[in-house]
Amino acid sequence: MYKFKALLKQTIWGGDKIIPFKKLQTKLENVGESWEISGVPGNETIVAEGPMAGKKLNELVKELKADLVGHENYERFGDEFPLLIKFIDARQDLSIQVHPNDEVAHRQGKERGKTEMWYALKPEPGAQLYNGLKQQITPEEYKQMVANDTITDALARYEVHEGDVFFIPAGRIHAIGAGCFVAEIQQTSDVTYRIYDFKRRDKDGNFRQLHTHEAAEAIDYTVLPDYRTRYSLEKNIPQQVVTCPYFTTAVYDLTEPMTLDYSDLDSFIIIIGVKGEGMLTADGEQTTLRAGETILLPATTKEVRVDGEVRFLETYV
Repeated sequence: MYKFKALLKQTIWGGDKIIPFKKLQTKLENVGESWEISGVPGNETIVAEGPMAGKKLNELVKELKADLVGHENYERFGDEFPLLIKFIDARQDLSIQVHPNDEVAHRQGKERGKTEMWYALKPEPGAQLYNGLKQQITPEEYKQMVANDTITDALARYEVHEGDVFFIPAGRIHAIGAGCFVAEIQQTSDVTYRIYDFKRRDKDGNFRQLHTHEAAEAIDYTVLPDYRTRYSLEKNIPQQVVTCPYFTTAVYDLTEPMTLDYSDLDSFIIIIGVKGEGMLTADGEQTTLRAGETILLPATTKEVRVDGEVRFLETYV
């Protein structure tokens, strides 16, 4: 079992929730993101404790290979870890964005696209986000709406409550709103196209760059009736909320001990603590699982016992 040193990212829109949530001893302000598990070059997380302490995640993959990520994953991704896990705290609205799918990304000279999901931690009252189109528009209409500042009129907007899940496949327009606090699971990719930034200026007084042309090609213009992932959270029963080619995620809300069986799974498992506190036991090891802690279990893990009253996300590829 591996825990990593979080990479804290200070941003102009960052808030004050991440530091106390993770119980960190730091006076950093405006922390918008905590990168919990990352193999992004230049932003690799480092093992925090144990025999592998000090190693970067990508070094761990190169050393342990399929024993860490699983045989199929190693064949598919090689020495690159396929998922990026974050906590995001938005004191202000983030820009409206879209990510390309793998096919569009390749066509535009990028390595891969990005599919992701959000799990809402405790937001500010009335916090909202954008996810998906609520009306049919064409690529040309999209460009016109960006130009005349009306693009938000075409987007579905949701009030966010603790435990809400939003799946964001590549191509879906989205934006985290002020007051949102989320756990994010995504493909390892940094390809983001900024569609609209509310005419804000940076510290130098300039508008941030928009990627109107690239985004027009990347957007999925399909309109759906509802973009919220509906599920019923029940005590001591895993609730699978997302299944896609890039990750599968379930939510657990435990009040009694449970043993998780991974004997038939050919993948690493990531456990993300979102509420409460518990203890994980696997392969003779024990470690805490608290809200704000993220743990990587190697693919060789066959079963894990979880004790305590704890809510967590489980995700794997």
